[in-house]
Amino acid sequence: MFSYIVGFFAILVLFYNPISQLLSSEVPQIVRRPLPRQLNEDLFALESAHHNDSACPPAGYSVHIFSKAPLVLYVENFLLPEERAHLLEISEPLYKPSTITHDGGASTHRDATVRDSEVAIVPRTSMVRCIEARVRALQGWRDEIWVERLRVQRYRTGGHYNHHFDWSTGRGGWGRNQDAAQGADEAGGELQSGATFRPVAGNAVFWENFRPDGTGRGFDETWHAGLPVQKGVKVGLNIWSWGRID
Repeated sequence: MFSYIVGFFAILVLFYNPISQLLSSEVPQIVRRPLPRQLNEDLFALESAHHNDSACPPAGYSVHIFSKAPLVLYVENFLLPEERAHLLEISEPLYKPSTITHDGGASTHRDATVRDSEVAIVPRTSMVRCIEARVRALQGWRDEIWVERLRVQRYRTGGHYNHHFDWSTGRGGWGRNQDAAQGADEAGGELQSGATFRPVAGNAVFWENFRPDGTGRGFDETWHAGLPVQKGVKVGLNIWSWGRID
């Protein structure tokens, strides 16, 4: 039962606390640093010369612009029915309790009062790689932007994720740039981010996290939550992109 949890629902990674930016009157500027880490295939869905994207089914989705600043897109039919079924199948044995991450990933803990769900990092099957390619195409195949490994998120009745940001402060000009969330089945537990998005199987919400002004600041408007599931089970596909902030 897929629905989206808007914005590649972060396992909240904060290099610095973004809330502190809301309280500051100073306008920072990005100090560009080299790529801060070697890209790890356990974390990132790196492109492979052995996968033929032309063999993927044609994209048949429709895009609607919900907001321009920040850019928020509502995408109908982003996932095909067979892709949703495949993701549900391969994620089933892999679920673990979702955690909250602090200090740039240095520590994690489980707090069901804040985030009550299960997460599965899915294997990169041929069908999953086609979804990754579709995400890169939607974003315009930008340089120095990498799609993270896809995560399936499951919320049972009462499951939720309190309001939070997915973006960091963009330290060194790198960070989690874009969020997207796709749905595989309809259930309660809408996404709330200024507006409330009802879960619809196969549909997605995409947004940009950072302002394109060289400051490295995130958009305050991307403060969002996954509302409690009233009945049934909600399953969402979280897709995050990480890389250069302009």
